[in-house]
Amino acid sequence: MAEVNIKYLAEKLKLSPSTVSRALNDSYEISQPTKDRVIAMAKELNYQPNPFARSLREQKSKTIAVIIPERINNFFSQVIDGIEEITQEYGYHLLVYSTHENVETERKIVSYLLNGRVDAIVMSVSSQTKKIDHLETVYSKGVPLIFFDRICQEIPTTKFISNDYENGFKATVHLIEKGCKKIFFLMLSKEISIGRERFRGYQDALKKYGLPYEENWIVQCSQSEEENIKLIARILYGLDRPDGILASVEKLAIATYHAARETRLEMPKDFKMVSFSNMKIAGLLKPSLTTISQPAFEIGSEMAKLLMKKLTKPNQPAFENKVIQMPSQIDFRESSN
Repeated sequence: MAEVNIKYLAEKLKLSPSTVSRALNDSYEISQPTKDRVIAMAKELNYQPNPFARSLREQKSKTIAVIIPERINNFFSQVIDGIEEITQEYGYHLLVYSTHENVETERKIVSYLLNGRVDAIVMSVSSQTKKIDHLETVYSKGVPLIFFDRICQEIPTTKFISNDYENGFKATVHLIEKGCKKIFFLMLSKEISIGRERFRGYQDALKKYGLPYEENWIVQCSQSEEENIKLIARILYGLDRPDGILASVEKLAIATYHAARETRLEMPKDFKMVSFSNMKIAGLLKPSLTTISQPAFEIGSEMAKLLMKKLTKPNQPAFENKVIQMPSQIDFRESSN
């Protein structure tokens, strides 16, 4: 039997190979009845496209780069799953890079990608990212770029976030309503967008309920789990220790569990805690952890749909300069009751 390729399909359908190709790519130039004929014949003959030949013809790599701050984070892994579910349908694959929260690593990754070939970049910036000239270069070169979670407001492209301010506020109010009067806020950096918004919600909740606000209630943590455990343990040992903790990222909640064990304090008896976290095992921790979970998979899926529309349809405009906010979910568990 002859090889089932574009040329063979065209002969069977009595159409030109270019018409068949455009029909399979859902081109606006081809009528719907013709598309339906081509697709039906392709299915009947079990036509399998050659993605490598196609990418060479189109001068595309069929590759999307995803740049994240760290791999060991349930949120980012779920975002990647969401992206992949959509992009695989179109024959695209992902290259995933971790900056390890280091802006110089982020710069090197971006430079490498610009010197190579990727069709688009999806990224969440590092906690050290202040100067953004490397990101401005990506945009100026016309590489499709989408930010998520930790976004760069200055770059005029589409960004996906969750309602961090609202949930920082709600989490703090929840702790106040449970009787907490000295609520500490654990954070990695005030530079990143999610940290700023969650912190702002926390501050406004304290003000609304008339609780005092002191600078030492804001605990600046690091990327080292060992150092974070020691820092939080010192705070829990202290006479001025908190009766409530809001952890802005899940790694700081885990460090707090370790610190509580070292200090022999019990949640929620000695202090209560809420954390932003997408841990699937949050309900299995002892005590189970009250979490604010971002719609990570959905964020990944929506970004991928936007990318596929841009990369697979001809004459698509640049991404709009807008922020798309997707709501998180609060699950109340033992750690804050």
